[in-house]
Formats: sequence, C-alpha cells, structure tokens
Amino acid sequence: SLIFWGTGDPSLLYGEVYQNGRVLNFLQSRPEKLFFSSTNFQEKIYGPGWSWDDYQEYYQPERSSFPVYGNVLEVTRNTITPKYLASKAVGKLKTPAADLRDRFSNHFYIDRSEVPSKFKTYIPFITSDSLTQKLLADTLKRDVGIVRVTQPTSLTTLYSIPVDSIYKLLMQQSDNFIAEQILLMCAQKISDTLKADIAIEKVKKDFLADMPDAMEWVDGSGLSRYNQFTPRTIVKLWEKIYALVPQERLFSLLVTNGKPGTLRTMLPNRSAFIFGKTGSLANNYSLSGYLITKKNRLLIFSSMNTGFVSPTSAVRRNLAKTLNFIYEHY
Repeated sequence: SLIFWGTGDPSLLYGEVYQNGRVLNFLQSRPEKLFFSSTNFQEKIYGPGWSWDDYQEYYQPERSSFPVYGNVLEVTRNTITPKYLASKAVGKLKTPAADLRDRFSNHFYIDRSEVPSKFKTYIPFITSDSLTQKLLADTLKRDVGIVRVTQPTSLTTLYSIPVDSIYKLLMQQSDNFIAEQILLMCAQKISDTLKADIAIEKVKKDFLADMPDAMEWVDGSGLSRYNQFTPRTIVKLWEKIYALVPQERLFSLLVTNGKPGTLRTMLPNRSAFIFGKTGSLANNYSLSGYLITKKNRLLIFSSMNTGFVSPTSAVRRNLAKTLNFIYEHY
C-alpha cells in the first residue's frame, strides 16, 4: 500500500497555475494500492469571521489538505470541470444569479445556453475526504482508498510546481484560495499539521516581532474582518520582503499598473511604476507596495480606504491620481 497525505498544495488541476502532471503521474504509476489520509488537517473549512453567505462565491473556496481542481467547479459555455461533478449541474443560471449552488450539497444551478461564448465562472464545492477520493479516482482511472492513520515521523515529500508560479497568481490575481493554502503549507512545514494558527504564531514571533504597531491576524487571505493591520505595519513588511528577495524576482511576481491582474485598469497609459498587492472587501479597498518615481526613487507605500459607501471605482481613481502625482513630483 501507498498512503499519502496532502501538504495543502493548491496547484493540483487548478486552472492556469497547473503546469505539469508530476503528482498525477506519480500516483498513476505507483504499483501499490493508493490510500489517502487527511489526519494532518486540523483546520475548519472556513476562516474565523468569514461570511457564511459567500459559500457560493468564487473568492471563498473551502480550505482542505489535498485540494483538487482548486476546490471549485469551473463552468464555461461548453465545459464543466471537474467532469465528476458535471451531473450535479442542473437548473438555470439566473441573472443576477440567485443561488448557484445548494447551501449544504453539491447541486449547482447552471444554464449555459444563455451565457456568452467567453463566459466562465467558478463555484466552490463542498469538500470532504470522500469527494477528494472520488475526484482522484475519476481522474487517475484507478481505485483510491481512505484511511485514518497518523503520519510517520519520516515522510518523503513530492514537489509539484515552481513556487513562483503560485506566488505570481496569488499576488497578481489576488487569489484568496492560494493565500489560505500557502498558510496551511507553512504550518505543515513547521509542525506536520495543517492549522493556520501554527504558522501565524511562528511568523509573528520569529519574523514580525519588531512591527511598529500591534496586529490582529487570523487568516491567510484577509477575507476575515477580524484582521487588523496599520498602513505603517504593511510598509514595514514590504521593507522586510525587499531585504530578502532580489528586486528583479520580487517585482516580476507583483501586480503592476496597466498590466494583466488587479491593476490592469489603473494608469494603463503610464509605464510600469507601481509594483504591489491589492486587497478589497465590500466598502474597503487597499493597495500597497513599491513605487518607482520619475526620478528613479524607490518608495514604499500603503493606502487603506475603509468604510466608504461610494463606488470602489471612484476610490481607485482618486488613489491613481495620488500615486501619479507622487510619480511626477518625487
């Protein structure tokens, strides 16, 4: 028998980040009987303070130890992925969408005949050991069993894809799912247990003890309203990152004004001078990172806009004007 545990790696069969079949090829080629165990996953599927009624929104997939297909159903006009769940997709997709999925079951409501040819949406599915087993078995075309056994003291780790391809999607597309799973991967590396608090406490103690302000940090993505950081703290964090990561590599991972990603519409006619990360929730919009001025000065900034009732697009426009002014005059 071959027993395997997940490390929290989010890349297996997940959209554009999935670049090779190393994990699938390994599992397909092994002569032993395959058994999956999730005993190292000691976390809830949702983070503290997440909004329960966002269960069907693309940005809030469930956390798990061995994600497959990003824990989401990908729907286009012509395809439904994973195919195993296609039979669960019935009914009509309403505009605006009412319910895309049942609250407590993997039944989806989709009518692809009424959507544009380039239509694509993602709907989180309810995860479970049983579903992971079925998805793997259906994809691998071989039996996969489930066991509940603790990990041995020594394990062999199979690595999937280059880490920068994960970081790039996280930073440029602001992918919450990847952020959450990376935090679980850090916890697994520290303790062999996938629990976010393990990684958070370790990082706060060993790397962020000198932050200028007190922090409240509860999840990996920032979906929770419980997270509390000051702009000054975020600037200090960017300083630490810049000291650790060479600029060429670092800037290639970050979202840039006018380029594909969450800043594609910000100052598109201006050459790249903003390199950073966005963050948004209802009535909140943040942008922080590095700014290279016209005089080739490197500045670090953090802008947090909270509690506004105007459209987010208006906040973004005003911030773009401010950043452009700094670029021109500093």
